[in-house]
Amino acid sequence: MSGLRYKRVLLKLSGEALMGEQDYGIDSELVCNIAGHLREVTQLGVEVAIVVGGGNIFRGMQGIKLGIDRVTGDHMGMLATVINALALGSALQAEGVEVRVQTAIEMREVAEPFLVKRAQRHLEYQRVVIFGAGTGHPFFSTDTAAALRAAEIRAEALLMAKNGVDGVYTADPRSDASARLLPELSYEQLLELKVMDATATALARDVDMPIHIFNFASPDNIRRICCGETVGSVIRRDRDAG
Repeated sequence: MSGLRYKRVLLKLSGEALMGEQDYGIDSELVCNIAGHLREVTQLGVEVAIVVGGGNIFRGMQGIKLGIDRVTGDHMGMLATVINALALGSALQAEGVEVRVQTAIEMREVAEPFLVKRAQRHLEYQRVVIFGAGTGHPFFSTDTAAALRAAEIRAEALLMAKNGVDGVYTADPRSDASARLLPELSYEQLLELKVMDATATALARDVDMPIHIFNFASPDNIRRICCGETVGSVIRRDRDAG
């Protein structure tokens, strides 16, 4: 524990992080690999909570193209996140990790309803808590759900795992060869660059929570960040940003 930077973190995983090289759905081998890395993090003594997206199954905005109204489409997207939460929870259990899945939309037959005090108690007992169904309300992204849950459980940091991106750049590195990686920046800079949902960024800023944005190509980056290594980009207040 003495070598840890953070004792309690919330990890945001996109649905695409569970999809791997597939066009759709869940890559079971990849999910098992993620679970193995998360087990190693918990063995260090880190209390881990997770918010998972649902883009590998359904995005709320997809529904508009199908003639589905936004509210219904967003609820469908929330249900997709529950499928992912259950899949990841099952993989963690197979690794010998105690897990609890909590959902913002009540479905007691498959998961616990979200209760912040219960979630905090699970974390204190070294159980991984996976939050499904976003915030439970339409019009809010899972990035916002991650920032909200992180604040509610009093996480020390929000870890945003990105696919194929090493961190925050001055411009899109895929189209601009001069784009530079920013190892440290402020919340205001993050808002200007529009890298993350503005509501999520503002919430993290309001509770003074560091955000780490890093490449999920190597799941071991989670352990490295918790142990104090410099990985990707970290967002903090101006007084801390270099």
